Amino acid sequence: MITDYHEEETSYLFLCLYFLYFSTDVAGCDLDGVPEKQGCANLPLSHKQRELCRKKPFLLPSIQDGARLAVSECQSQFRHERWNCSTSERPPVFGHELTSGTKETAFIYGVMAAGLVHAVTRSCSQGNMTECGCDAQLQDSGLSTDGWHWGGCSDHIQYGTWFSRRFIDNAAKNTSMTRGGYTPSMMNQHNSEVGRQAIEQTMSTDCRCHGVSGSCAVKTCWKTMAPFERVGVYLKERYENSVQVSDPPPVDKQQLIFFNKSPNYCLEDRRRGVAGTRGRRCNRTSTGSDSCNLLCCGRGYNTHVVRHVQRCECKFVWCCYVRCKRCESMNDMHTCK
Repeated sequence: MITDYHEEETSYLFLCLYFLYFSTDVAGCDLDGVPEKQGCANLPLSHKQRELCRKKPFLLPSIQDGARLAVSECQSQFRHERWNCSTSERPPVFGHELTSGTKETAFIYGVMAAGLVHAVTRSCSQGNMTECGCDAQLQDSGLSTDGWHWGGCSDHIQYGTWFSRRFIDNAAKNTSMTRGGYTPSMMNQHNSEVGRQAIEQTMSTDCRCHGVSGSCAVKTCWKTMAPFERVGVYLKERYENSVQVSDPPPVDKQQLIFFNKSPNYCLEDRRRGVAGTRGRRCNRTSTGSDSCNLLCCGRGYNTHVVRHVQRCECKFVWCCYVRCKRCESMNDMHTCK
């Protein structure tokens, strides 16, 4: 069974993403200063999003940072896969994968929501906004049984999570029921929530010792978000173990879900926005997803000899410069037929 999406289900977020990701300036807003409220009127937002934007225009730079963070991490996680999270400079940014209802769609929604939480929370912790800051609740919780206490600046993910829900989960509702009682909108919101929870699940507790001569007489600890690369790894694992929704099974709130099976992404299909793997670089000796056998889908590969020139055997010469030799190497590069 193939579940069809309606275009309005995704346009609310990803048309906005197009402008945010590919622009150095957010709809005429100066990112080095405080964005002006009229910038919100120039973005392709839903009515609720536009109202939220007008009330909190200072968050526009964080929305842009979150979009770029998410796209970059998606492409990093899938750089060796047949689907490599390629983007287009024309909307929709992710092409057919936005509306395919596959596990790739699930990952996109998860990583986009996580990117927004991460960017907004980081901006709060850095003191860039007056409306939020460090998580003050932990600072008043007293000593632990091990003798350390909360202090420093714990990342206040609650505010970032709240804003991500308000901004992303405002899609137009498609009330037609599909598999397992899920609608496309419900599936997207579920996967977005998995992305937000990934920020919390990957947080760590950092501590610092204080005392005379390096002793640990007093230890102060705080909660901090993981680098977004670790969040990407977490979500990639959820992608690998995502669940296809059928007759309503219980679905774990930390599992990505999808409707439709993915295409093999081997051959170009312009109608569906599939680029194919022709011309992609592969690893002849690998047995993983980047191997020439898997990435090239059994079509074989071409081998090119590439000459690399670089500086080598550099030495400091008194006084005062560095002298290097010019080294050349010849390496094989393999690309899919």
